[in-house]
Amino acid sequence: MSGIPLTPEARKRGLSPFLGRPPVDAWIRGRRRRPCTETADTPARRRGRKVGLLGGSFNPAHEGHRHISRVALKRLGLDEVWWLVSPQNPLKPRAGMAALGKRLREAAAFAGDRRIRVSDFEAKAGLRYTAETLAALRRRFPRLRFVWLMGADNLMQIPAWKDWQRIFNAVPVAVFTRPSYSYRALAAKAARRFASARIDERASRTLPGRAAPAWVFLGGRPSPVSATAIRRRRAGRSETKRTSATTKG
Repeated sequence: MSGIPLTPEARKRGLSPFLGRPPVDAWIRGRRRRPCTETADTPARRRGRKVGLLGGSFNPAHEGHRHISRVALKRLGLDEVWWLVSPQNPLKPRAGMAALGKRLREAAAFAGDRRIRVSDFEAKAGLRYTAETLAALRRRFPRLRFVWLMGADNLMQIPAWKDWQRIFNAVPVAVFTRPSYSYRALAAKAARRFASARIDERASRTLPGRAAPAWVFLGGRPSPVSATAIRRRRAGRSETKRTSATTKG
C-alpha cells in the first residue's frame, strides 16, 4: 500500500502484521488457503471485523496484557486483538529492553488465545509513534474497525506522546482501569480535552462502530501485574543463581 514507509527488509519479506502467518492482505483477498485452524465463516475474517490494538514494549508480555485483551474481546464485542510489539518505545530507556525477537516470541507463546495475535507491524513498517502506526494500519486495512486499547496509566501519560490528539481523532479508544491510576487519569488533561467524546460504559459494545473521537472508560477488576515487577523478579532470580554459583565455586 502506498503511504507506508517500508524498510528494505520489509519490502523483501512482504509486510505481514503477524508472526509466522501469510500476509493478511492476501488472506482477505483469498489468494492463499486458510490455515486449518480457521473456518470460512470465522467472524474475524469477515469484512468489517472489529480489531482491538494493544501497543507496548511487551518486555515481557504478562497477564495484564492478556487480561485487558480478553476484557476487550468480551465487553467491546471485538473479533480479534492485535498486540503491536514496539521495536523501541521512544519514552522508555533502551537499558533493560530485551531484543525485539525475544519479546515477540515470548508474547506469541504467552497469548494463549487464538483471537490474540502478535504483530511486528511497526518494525516491518519502520514506525515508532502510535499516531503514525494507526494512520498506516487504517490505510492498509480500510475495511477493519480498529479500537485503540490502553490502561488508565497511559491515559494520564498520553499528552507526552507525539501527536497524541491524532490518536483520539483516528480511532475509538477504550481505557481500562488500573490500580492507583484511574481517578487521576479521569481528571487528567486527555480526559478533560475529550470529555464530550466519552460514552457511557454500558454502551461499550457500540464503541467499535462509532466515528472518532469516541472513548470509553471500562471499570471492573484490574490486573495488578506489571512488566516492571516481572523484570525485577527475573533479575532477582538471576542474581541469586550467580551468587549461588560463586559460593559453590
